[in-house]
Amino acid sequence: MIIRSADTGYHHPRSSEITSRSTYLGRREWLQHLALGAGGAALAGWASRDALAAVARPGKLAALVGVSSPLPGASTVEKVTAYEHASTYNNFYEFGTDKSDPVARAKSLKTSPWTVSVEGLVNKPRTYGLEELLKLAPMEERIYRLRCVEGWSMVIPWMGYSLGALIRAAQPLGSAKYVEFVTQADRDTMPGLRSSVLLWPYVEGLRLDEAMHPLTLLAFGMYGEVLPNQNGAPVRLVVPWKYGFKSGKSLVKIRFTDKEPSTAWNIAAPQEYGFFSNVNPDVAHPRWSQATERRIGEEGGLLAKRRKTLMFNGYEPQVGQLYAGMDLRKFF
Repeated sequence: MIIRSADTGYHHPRSSEITSRSTYLGRREWLQHLALGAGGAALAGWASRDALAAVARPGKLAALVGVSSPLPGASTVEKVTAYEHASTYNNFYEFGTDKSDPVARAKSLKTSPWTVSVEGLVNKPRTYGLEELLKLAPMEERIYRLRCVEGWSMVIPWMGYSLGALIRAAQPLGSAKYVEFVTQADRDTMPGLRSSVLLWPYVEGLRLDEAMHPLTLLAFGMYGEVLPNQNGAPVRLVVPWKYGFKSGKSLVKIRFTDKEPSTAWNIAAPQEYGFFSNVNPDVAHPRWSQATERRIGEEGGLLAKRRKTLMFNGYEPQVGQLYAGMDLRKFF
């Protein structure tokens, strides 16, 4: 398959409103200091307000502050999806299969205390508390396109840092080729686990070079605040050039392996959901085309004009080399 160049989208004037640091009180202040943590010196960023993330906070949850990412491709200039849409139109089958189920039911999710174990083929396995993860690297705001395999899309400002920071700390062995991500599966707080629609816990995976790519994000927040439960609190993966289901929510385990992980959707329907699941307008889903998408929140709703889907969701200049020479129809 020929790899094409990608459109860069449309101009989006960022908001100049930045919440004052002095307004963070109690838990908000605690989370802010954790988020900056060890990276505080590198961020000396409080001295330059212009360096802070510029998307206005919705004022719903505790603030999580970082700087706008300097990485190429990390900040699309397309219009950001309204928080009300991004936080209420969700796929999180652990809470139900309807889009409205997660926001209605995820209040039961207990996000504190929270730990993530890093294990498998690494020199330095360990279990991290959430507070330790928040301090592992400086927080950045990344404004990414999100493309669902169902044919809809959003633009979301995430807060976190490159997963590569955690991978480097773990020091993978030379035999490690893949990274497996295991998500929370608590029947007491996740009513969707009573369904047999998927094999629980939800498991996803990446090739090690995909996981190490700087755009692969370990996310702790969105829209300048900590993640809402329905969006994968307290920590999730975001891989912007792949369909959304590849970005596991509410992570509890990251395991390095020499074998390709068996992932939830690939187990459920291997003819429909391949391991790679890169956004590709030229490879249709068996039941629908992937050539266009519907942007959630745009005027017109279900009748709004559909837009062309970009190869690798528009991140081809950054990630295309990862798949050089591969048959992307075979390895879908």
